[in-house]
Amino acid sequence: MTRPLHVVIDARWIFPEISGIGLYTQELIAALVRQPGPHRYTILFHRDEVMARTAGQTHFTMSPAFSAELIDHGPFAPKDQWILPWRLRRWKPDVFHAPNYMMPLFPPAPIKRIVTIHDLIPLLFRDYAPRSRKNRLFPIFRRLMHGVAERSDRIIAVSDSTRRDIETHLLAARGSTDKIRVVPEGVRAVYQPGTRPGRKELEFLYVGRRDPYKNLPLLVEALAEVRRQGHAARLRVVGGEDERYPEARQRASTLNVNAYITWSGYVPDRDLVIAYQEADAFVLPSNYEGFGLPVLEAMACGTPVICSNTSSLPEVAGDAALYIDPARLDTLVEAMIRLLSEPELREDLRRRGLARAALFSWDETARLTRAVYEDVCA
Repeated sequence: MTRPLHVVIDARWIFPEISGIGLYTQELIAALVRQPGPHRYTILFHRDEVMARTAGQTHFTMSPAFSAELIDHGPFAPKDQWILPWRLRRWKPDVFHAPNYMMPLFPPAPIKRIVTIHDLIPLLFRDYAPRSRKNRLFPIFRRLMHGVAERSDRIIAVSDSTRRDIETHLLAARGSTDKIRVVPEGVRAVYQPGTRPGRKELEFLYVGRRDPYKNLPLLVEALAEVRRQGHAARLRVVGGEDERYPEARQRASTLNVNAYITWSGYVPDRDLVIAYQEADAFVLPSNYEGFGLPVLEAMACGTPVICSNTSSLPEVAGDAALYIDPARLDTLVEAMIRLLSEPELREDLRRRGLARAALFSWDETARLTRAVYEDVCA
C-alpha cells in the first residue's frame, strides 16, 4: 500500500487570463480532487482572486485533502529562490511539483522535486519569440533550464516529442534520461459538439498566442489566397492581443482581408467553447508545439482540424487531421480549399476527431501524475 504523501503544487502559473500552463495546472488540480486517495495537497498561489477562481473551477476547497497557501510574489521573482525553500521547510512536504520550468534549485532535503516541461521552444528556437523575456535573457534562461533538469528528481514531459527534446538537449550529456515520464494532457468534458450556424462563408478558427512560432501571419496569407481563388471563407482569431507581435494584423491590412477576419482577443471559457462549436474548421499552422491542446479541444467539439506535421502535433492528432507543412503556404491553402469544397471530408474529420479526443482525459493525466509522485518517493 502507498504511504500517504504531502505534495505541494505551484499554482502561481495560473494567471488572471488563463492559458497553456495555467490551464494545465488548473485541470490537474481539478482531476486530483476527483480522485480520492491517501495523499495531502498544498496548492500555492500568489493572487487572492486567482485562488478564488481556481477554487470555483476545481472545488479543491471542498476536499479535506487540499489546502491553499498564499505567497506575495510570482515564480519569476529572484527572491523566490530563497523565500520558497524557507516556506517549504515549514510545510515539510514529500514532493514539490512545478508545472513549469521555474522552481527552487536548492529546496530543503529530503523534498523530491518534480518539474513539468511542456516544450523547449525558447531554448531551441531563439527567433520563435524574439521579443520575449526568455529570449532577452537567453544565457540566464539556458543555464536555468539545464539546472532545473539536472536537479529535478523526475521530469514530466507532456508528449514523446518533448521527451525526445529533453533527452537530446538537456540530459544526454549527463546520462540521466531515465528520470523522464511522459504524461499527456487531457481535454475537459465541457468541450463537446454544439450547433454550427448556417452561413454562406465558412469560418476557420485560430486559437492561441501571437508569437512568431505560431505562424499566424501564414494563416492570414492563406486566407487571402483562398479568397483570391474565389472561395468564400472567413477567419476568427481568438487569443490575447500582444503588441510585441503585430505582424498578423499588419499582413491582413497589406493583403486587404481585414473585413474577413474577426479579432476576438482573449475570451472566457464559455465563449471559447462556443467559438470551437461554431467554427467550420480549426487551423493550427504552428512551427512547433509541445502538445497542442487546442487541437484536442477542437476535435472534442466536432470541428475538423488542419494542423502542422511537426513536433508533437501528429502524435496528438493521429489520423484525425489534415496535415500541412508550416514552411509552405501552398500546403495550407490546399488544405483549406479541400475543407471548403468537400463536405464529406469535413464530416469524416469530425467523426475521427471525436474518437481521437475521447482517448485523452485529465483524469488519466492526474492518475499518471500521481503515479510519478508515488514513484519518486518509493
